Amino acid sequence: MRIKNIARNFCYRNLFPRAGLLLVRLLSRTYRYKLVDEQNEQRTLDAYGSLVYASWHQRFFPGITLFAARKPIAIMISQSRDGEMIARVVDMLGWRPVRGSSSRGGSRALKEIRTLTRQGFRIGHIVDGPQGPFGVVKSGLLVIAQFAGVPILPVITSAERRWTFNSWDRFMVPKPFSRIVVRFAPPIFVPRRLDAETFEALRQDIEKQIKEHYEQTDNWWRDSEFVERYFP
Repeated sequence: MRIKNIARNFCYRNLFPRAGLLLVRLLSRTYRYKLVDEQNEQRTLDAYGSLVYASWHQRFFPGITLFAARKPIAIMISQSRDGEMIARVVDMLGWRPVRGSSSRGGSRALKEIRTLTRQGFRIGHIVDGPQGPFGVVKSGLLVIAQFAGVPILPVITSAERRWTFNSWDRFMVPKPFSRIVVRFAPPIFVPRRLDAETFEALRQDIEKQIKEHYEQTDNWWRDSEFVERYFP
């Protein structure tokens, strides 16, 4: 039993993260990226010094290696066994894993995130992960933005050609040599003090905005003028 546990821990801490990251890097080298509305990101950083990148779980794959160059970034990751594997990948990318979730270690993790934003770290957050429901913005996104005192910046990714997996969120991986748009939507500020009703109304509004951004960006591939302009 002990040998089995050692082997399992080795796989989760070393083999799986390294193999997965190698695959991501190999695929990403074939992609053609176009960044759109970067001024939204820069203006937010100039005004607040940090931000919270927000993305659907379904679409985060294209941004893994792209955002590895946007250091320093910190990401809150659960203290589960699966979280351990993700934390290893995050560490290999040069990001800062912050271990904690709403059910375990959340208060300590939020305090660490607030400290890191004051040091210039940006925060990455998957709004509906790790198990959904798909497209539903969970309250954790707003809590992080409130506690850190920085805006949310939705990051919208869309690939012209992709594989879609049979998972809870229909996870998407761009096919090799696909053209990819990474769009920085306008920032959203969450006031530090909100009553429960206003908090929920804002959560729903953010969810609606992010969904509309994804739908609009996906539709750009049907616009020949857009494709010719950004991918000559």
